[in-house]
Amino acid sequence: WMDVLGYSGSMQKNYPHHLCEFFHWLERHGHTKINTVQKETVKEYYGHLRTRGNKTRSGALSASSLNHHQQAIRKFREYLIKHNSTPFKIHIKREKAQEGRIRYCTQAEIEQLFKATEHSHGLPRFRARQKALLVCLYSLGMRRNEVINLMLNDILWDRERVFVRKGKNYKERFVPINHYNLKLMEDYVLDARMDFKKASESEYVFLSRRSDRMSGAALEHNLRQIVDATGNEELRQKKVTPHMLRHSIATHFLQAGMKIEDIQQFLGHASLESTQIYTHILKD
Repeated sequence: WMDVLGYSGSMQKNYPHHLCEFFHWLERHGHTKINTVQKETVKEYYGHLRTRGNKTRSGALSASSLNHHQQAIRKFREYLIKHNSTPFKIHIKREKAQEGRIRYCTQAEIEQLFKATEHSHGLPRFRARQKALLVCLYSLGMRRNEVINLMLNDILWDRERVFVRKGKNYKERFVPINHYNLKLMEDYVLDARMDFKKASESEYVFLSRRSDRMSGAALEHNLRQIVDATGNEELRQKKVTPHMLRHSIATHFLQAGMKIEDIQQFLGHASLESTQIYTHILKD
């Protein structure tokens, strides 16, 4: 069901995993049928999550992890409704992330990343591909899954727009791309990309060595190569991820005075609440 809705592979894995923990807790507390679950039951479970230890590191669960657990339960409730089952009630407020939880790169660090693509790989076609990846991840604020599913005809050269068809929940949007970034995409798509074996047989923008669609793991590997090529140890310690680059462009827009509603539209957020996590940065 989540696959049909277009959720990423990680969410398809994590949400059922969170539900398994929820069901296990329910059984231990005498609930063997879903229709016995009440609003207070869910609140009690959530209280348990807030006190249980983190299984991967020391300390308690972060606000982000708690919200993921909460969202998994909400999504399961939505599933019940869509499949004509009686849903249980839930009323839990989202946890507010602590200040400083959003990790992002500075504009100077972003410049270093782009500059590093001049020597991040021995072959020109791979360097051009890495530069184009940065354009999509940072300049266009695209999610990892959106980047690897980008098709050639999604780049509207004349209109200076990129069509994102594989957005979260299959939400489609158009993202503006300026002339400079468009030129970087041209250098890769219309020139370097053609040096990939059997490139003409694929409609995907980003290709692997075998000219298949690039995987998410390969994208992250390329990003690590770029970071290593900067020679900046502080940047390495940041453990830059594709989503951190998305956080970075949103933060830089906000710092430059862009309206929060416009950032929401740019990122493709369904609600303004998702975009407002960046506003605390302006307090610095």
